[in-house]
Amino acid sequence: MAENTAQERTERATPKRLREAREKGQVPRSRELNSMTLLMASAGGFLLMGDSILSGLRDMLQHGLSVKNAQSINAHGLIEILASTALQSLLLVAPFFLLITVVILATPIGLGGWSFSLKAISFKWEKLDPVKGLGRIFALRGLMELSKVLAKFALVAGISAIILWSLIDELVGLGDEPLEMAISHVASLCGWSFISCSSGLIVVALIDVPFQLWQHNKQLKMSKQEVKDETKETDGRPEVKGRIRALQQELSQRRMMEAVPAADVIITNPTHYAVALSYDQFKMKAPVVVAKGADLIAANIRAVAKQHNVAIVSAPPLARALYASTELDQEIPAGLYVAVATILTYVYQLRTTYANGNAPPDVPEDLPIPDELSDVLRPDDT
Repeated sequence: MAENTAQERTERATPKRLREAREKGQVPRSRELNSMTLLMASAGGFLLMGDSILSGLRDMLQHGLSVKNAQSINAHGLIEILASTALQSLLLVAPFFLLITVVILATPIGLGGWSFSLKAISFKWEKLDPVKGLGRIFALRGLMELSKVLAKFALVAGISAIILWSLIDELVGLGDEPLEMAISHVASLCGWSFISCSSGLIVVALIDVPFQLWQHNKQLKMSKQEVKDETKETDGRPEVKGRIRALQQELSQRRMMEAVPAADVIITNPTHYAVALSYDQFKMKAPVVVAKGADLIAANIRAVAKQHNVAIVSAPPLARALYASTELDQEIPAGLYVAVATILTYVYQLRTTYANGNAPPDVPEDLPIPDELSDVLRPDDT
């Protein structure tokens, strides 16, 4: 029971799952929306251009039936007439076809956007499986498609019957109208009738679009285990990431220890923290932290410093402030300039006195530490 529950697809699709589905051509699509917009555009286009198209076809028919005898027995002349008529026909219906093409290309943007995938049109043997085919037919999606077909048929048939019944007098009266007026009247009747029939499909599209979105999201849902596996695959397994972090820390500590011998001073807590500073007045604007650590790392820093005769100064407040507020290879905060300058001055004096054999100076006390940097660590860290 627990295993089945874990495999239930209850989680929303991740961005990676959505992206992979789109690459396979699996995007939400509504045939009813496409059919409705295409028919409405065709009806509107016929209503706007139908009169001119029918009039143009009438003129072409009239011109074609008035061919002179000399032209009718001349094969070259008939070919010219046929080519001219074909070109006129193409130019006559070109605006209508252009409108339809634009609608066909623009409609998918409203639901799912454009998507072209070779994977979607590739041959798959499982599509030939009759059992799966029957399963698709009698599935919820198949029943929905059958319901839509029946609903469209009933809706369009009902609207068409109502239109024909209401326009029967006008249709009968077309025979009494002059040709020019009758053509214009027929174009108007066909256009409005087409729009009326097509508008009935709006109801079907309003039902189908939410269903297709729901069906698409349902198909792409993931189980909790799939989400976990994808997270591991994307971000890396925790044990691998932990090992990488450990190696990075080891390399960082190794580089840090290599920088300690070249430091100017090691400021300590004296046991919990150790911060190594380096300063070159010709290359740096302010002293830079080249190494820092707590507890065992601090002890290693002090040991390396002693091996290479680097000055070690105990200044607990300053050591805590430097450790908490500064990263490796970063300049010290401006608020600690005076305190660090005092320590560096002491170190330079210490070197001079040792070189001259004089008594060492006193260690600086009461270093100026700003309030915002003086309590950056807990009291028990001292």
